[in-house]
Amino acid sequence: LPAGYRVIGKVEAIVREEMDAIGGQEMLMPVLQPAELWRRTGRYEIEELFKLKDRREADHVLAMTHEEALTFHVARELRSYRELPKILYHVQVKERDEPRPRAGVLRTREFTMKDSYSFDRDEEGLDASYELHRGAYARILDRSGLRWYEVESDVGMMGGTGAHEYMAPCS
Repeated sequence: LPAGYRVIGKVEAIVREEMDAIGGQEMLMPVLQPAELWRRTGRYEIEELFKLKDRREADHVLAMTHEEALTFHVARELRSYRELPKILYHVQVKERDEPRPRAGVLRTREFTMKDSYSFDRDEEGLDASYELHRGAYARILDRSGLRWYEVESDVGMMGGTGAHEYMAPCS
């Protein structure tokens, strides 16, 4: 409703300011993606991925994340390592066929999420980008007035070598 939507807009403004402050560039990516991108990475078989066909019977998916689409495009646009590091992010609706709550937080089938992707020259650059993000998230939560803490977490179905989640305790 209108009052809640205004709150969402204010939260998104804080997120955008802090992401821009670490050099992030906002973009918008498609929710509907060709299934072939997901097949190439081996993630087409993820159960929570919504799958559908268009009128020509071509397979598509509803984006639960955007690694596939973004790396496909960046691989064609990036011309030199000198263009790195690059942080791209977006705030967008995601679609997941969630079977159950996870870690105490109910995830619905459609929700708004901020994704951020860094493209770095090497592992050291990746670590630096990750730390920039951790700092941005701390500032976002502080500016939002939340009491919060950071915990190490499982990388889950999306994979990776490490992850953190941010918890805001409440009664």
